[in-house]
Amino acid sequence: MENLVEIFKVLGNEKRLEILQWLKDPASHFEKPVADISKNLKEKGGVCVGDIQEKAQMSPSTVSHYLKMMQQVGLLNSERHGQWTYYRRNEERIEELTSKIKKDL
Repeated sequence: MENLVEIFKVLGNEKRLEILQWLKDPASHFEKPVADISKNLKEKGGVCVGDIQEKAQMSPSTVSHYLKMMQQVGLLNSERHGQWTYYRRNEERIEELTSKIKKDL
């Protein structure tokens, strides 16, 4: 596991934590259907960056930066479909992080 300090820096922001919580159960937090995406993405799950930005009530550039930060430390995965990018939690990585915290801290 890479540097925990970097992961904790990313998690040290209330809005980024909130986004991770929303993505844990997207159906409860995002109302828009995902009608125009592939069956593969529907099965994997994912939320369009525009929907995240709308819910966060922040500028698109700030939300994009936050999502990029979370993706760089492995907390999120993304998938591009046409002009849209969809994000979902990287549950495997989050589980690794929680195990590391339990074991080492």
